[in-house]
Amino acid sequence: MSATENTPQAVLHPSLDDLRTIPVFADLTTPDLEWLAEHMVSLEMQPGEVLIRAGSPADRMLVLFEGEIRGEGEGPGNENRFYVARGGRVTGMLPFSRLTHFPVTARSVVPSRGASLHKDYFPEMLARMPVLQPRLVGVLTDRVREATRADQEREKLAALGKLSAGLAHELNNPATAASRAASALGEAVESFRKANLKLGHCDVSGASRQFLTELEYSWARESGPQAALDSLERSEREEQLTDWLTEHDVQNAWDLAAALVDAGCNLQILEIVATNVTPPECLSDALTRITASFTISRLVEQIQSSTARISELVRSVKEYSYMDQVPEQNVDIHEGIDNTLIMLHHRLKNGIEVVREYDRSIPQMTVHGSELNQVWTNLITNALDAMKGHGKLRIRTWKDVNAAIIEVIDNGPGIPPEIRDRIFEPFFTTKGVNEGTGLGLDAVYRAVSHHRGRVTFDSKPGETCFSVSLPLEPKHV
Repeated sequence: MSATENTPQAVLHPSLDDLRTIPVFADLTTPDLEWLAEHMVSLEMQPGEVLIRAGSPADRMLVLFEGEIRGEGEGPGNENRFYVARGGRVTGMLPFSRLTHFPVTARSVVPSRGASLHKDYFPEMLARMPVLQPRLVGVLTDRVREATRADQEREKLAALGKLSAGLAHELNNPATAASRAASALGEAVESFRKANLKLGHCDVSGASRQFLTELEYSWARESGPQAALDSLERSEREEQLTDWLTEHDVQNAWDLAAALVDAGCNLQILEIVATNVTPPECLSDALTRITASFTISRLVEQIQSSTARISELVRSVKEYSYMDQVPEQNVDIHEGIDNTLIMLHHRLKNGIEVVREYDRSIPQMTVHGSELNQVWTNLITNALDAMKGHGKLRIRTWKDVNAAIIEVIDNGPGIPPEIRDRIFEPFFTTKGVNEGTGLGLDAVYRAVSHHRGRVTFDSKPGETCFSVSLPLEPKHV
């Protein structure tokens, strides 16, 4: 019989032996068990049968003798709630609970048996059996603790998901650039070899060969990164070089012109090359080789830059999470903050100005590095959320007499006065549904307290500052 059926044709009661299988009731006297059995309604559920509907009044305590039920949250704020109860468990509405409506829809997973007691009988039950009061309070406390731990794990997973998405984006850019450059490098090497082979069949003078070798060497060493050109200026330069190359019967004039503009080549340099390469019919192959040589150097630089960026990101991830290291160690807090900023770079690069004001005289500190990195992550993320992607983020550190002070300052709208007293409360959040669980600042408070520090804040329109104070003296945390 389902718990949602309030008018059964025949009310069945659980047996005393069934009630003794519930640890909370196991040592009750026979008269007490008889009273419970008389006032409880037996439940028998088949797989898939609904025991509780999300949103229905929380009006009964449930005990499960055999089987398993699983609940899934429904409605705003409950989408990610998941609950499992197995034989021997007391669940549902409990004495002293503030629950008004069930947040989950619970279904039987396997054939299950249990019983329910309406909340109207709670006062009489506790009066007859006062020993149940601390036991049921303990069950309620355990349930709150489990729910809190589950919400904290979801918060961590949500934060991890956001960081992973941002990191994947940051890694994808240099990885794609390196892959593209490697592919183009193969084509450039093939072009260089073909031009070199043709020049070998051409009666190029020794002086011309020496000139080409010296030009390629000096160009590779001295050209360096070229200044960015706007589309109009670049188009004009490419057109000029294309016209010159076409007039001198150079093959693939348009493709070569684009690469030569990248190399910083101009008409004066082309005239010097034409003057020093003889016979003239070898000019096309000479320019092809020069262009390929420069392109090879440029692509190698791109691959080096891209792979260096990937290595930097991987290093930052390892240092951010302190992989392969003991949890407590000597840490430079500035490195932790910088690694956090790298992890959040995807949220900083469009519209956020980051200002670092570091006091480098702060010594290394004995701390749990990964815990503090979560502190910086939560504080910086909250600041970015407050600024809605546009503004100035200032991170300032300074040394007090016996403490290091770390401040995260944003120029967002500020924290409304009416909610400032609740800002560190667990589950309190001003964010929309699925945007936050209200555990970020609670986690900050707990992590800082774990390090025997303190966290405070000051806020006004245009400036909100969260200040973390950590003791400088090495302590076991």
